[in-house]
Amino acid sequence: MLEFAASMKLIFALLACLAPLQAADAAKYDYRLLATSRTSTMEKELNEAADAGYVFSSVMGGETGIGGKEVVIVMARKSGEESARRKYKLLATSRTSTMQKELQQAGDEGFDYCGQTVFQSAFGGKEVSVIMEKDPASSKKRVEFRLLATTRTSTMEKELREAGQAGFEFLAVMVGSTAFGGKEVVSILRRYSD
Repeated sequence: MLEFAASMKLIFALLACLAPLQAADAAKYDYRLLATSRTSTMEKELNEAADAGYVFSSVMGGETGIGGKEVVIVMARKSGEESARRKYKLLATSRTSTMQKELQQAGDEGFDYCGQTVFQSAFGGKEVSVIMEKDPASSKKRVEFRLLATTRTSTMEKELREAGQAGFEFLAVMVGSTAFGGKEVVSILRRYSD
């Protein structure tokens, strides 16, 4: 029994010595934060960051302390890892019907959904904004998008269920005010096909 206890102490001591080595091997990340009040500027900055090896992580629209009403995007890059350069599109419109059309056009060009927010820009007013990503390393099938927008949550649940029965996967929901639709619940779904 004493030999077992001594062996266990030796094992724990060795593990304690190895722990700093494992921490040194842990992944490290580099981040780039993009913030602007202009949608055209944001798409340019997204693609500049992508050219430097960063990929989209998250988006949020709102009012920052100094910058005012902005969209803030975090891009990430794993240190020491090369990735295929991705391309980004930022779709922004105050009409949800236009967004459905733009989503599908981007999907037809090989772009896929990344994130969404309501963007209040100085020039465009309140806009539904969607970030789309094209990954050259991905061999995804054709993608079909469906955008649902309504002022009633009970209607949204019904439409989500119908879309789910048609094979659409839910991606995200947001509640926001748009210039033409007023306060709406906006959901984006997608379905892959051959």
